This record gives sequence, structure tokens and C-alpha cells, in this order.
Amino acid sequence: MADSTPSLRQRLGGRSLYLIGMMGSGKTSTGRPLAEQLGYGFVDADAVIEQAAGCTIPEIFERDGEEGFRSLESQVLSAICQRHSLVVATGGGVVTQPTNWGLLHSGIVIWLDVMRDQLLTRLKADATERPLLQTADPEAALDALLAERKPLYAEADLTVVIDQEDPAAVADGILQLLPGLLQDPTQRQDN
Repeated sequence: MADSTPSLRQRLGGRSLYLIGMMGSGKTSTGRPLAEQLGYGFVDADAVIEQAAGCTIPEIFERDGEEGFRSLESQVLSAICQRHSLVVATGGGVVTQPTNWGLLHSGIVIWLDVMRDQLLTRLKADATERPLLQTADPEAALDALLAERKPLYAEADLTVVIDQEDPAAVADGILQLLPGLLQDPTQRQDN
């Protein structure tokens, strides 16, 4: 695999990779090994948002509501998009703002599509507070979010369906699938 990485990196030409998907889909845990293998930087957009706001995401939701959070999220994404050669773990709802799609498509958008039951298992095992699931029926809230977001996630350049694979295996899978998305400039000259 190491032999093909330099040519893959060259073919990416500095384009960043944006990981999208539901909360708990493994964007951060997959993004780190993916960035490492590509020799790219890694950015967790939620961590940058918390840094910019000076408080946690649940506190932003409490203070400014979802609309205020989404506005800040778009500003942070815009700043991140000014850089190149990054793997970016986005927030699960980044796809709900049409303006974000123009930013995301400056790079390659990869949807980490985790099976619903696996997602539920992961979210129940994760201590992270998820503001949009703080309801009497978190399962119904998750299903509503999935119904709303799946058509948006489907606009990604690449979809990786995940059941129980670990993040390193998902990163390896992405590295194997990426070349199929990229035009190889050397092959075009041969035709």
C-alpha cells in the first residue's frame, strides 16, 4: 500500500478530503489514520468550532440554538476550506446548510454510512453529549435525522458503507477506493 500512496497524494493535488456522516459514524477516528497514511493534516471541525466559541457544542446549542451553531459551523468550514491537503472530520449536520456544499465540493466528500443499528450501538456506548438526541426518545430523534440527512449525504463523491469495521480498516478502504475517483493524468496522455 505504501508504494501507491505517493502517487495517490500527487493525484489528489492538495485537494482536502471531507468526511461526512451521522454523529457516531467514526469521522474523527477514521480521519486520523487516513490523514496519517496520506501525509495530510487532520482537522476535527467540531473541535475548531468549540475553540472558536470558547465553549462546548452542547453549550453553543443551549446559548445560540441550532441556528446559531450552524452559522458558526459554516464560518469555521469556510476558514478550513482556505487550507489544502487536509482530512476534515465534519459535524453530522454540516450537510443541512446548502452553502456548505459549495465549500465541501472544493475537495472530495466521503460519506461514512454506518448501518442504523450499529450507529445506535455506538451512540449508546459513547459518553459524548449529543444535543440533537437530548429528547425523551433518542431513537426516534436519530431516525428523523437519518431520514432528513441520508439524501443529503448521498450527494457525496464517495460512499463507504460501514458495519463493524474498525477505523483503520475504514481508512484503508477509503485509500483503495480513492484512485477510482481521480483522473490519472498519465493515462490520458496515452490515449
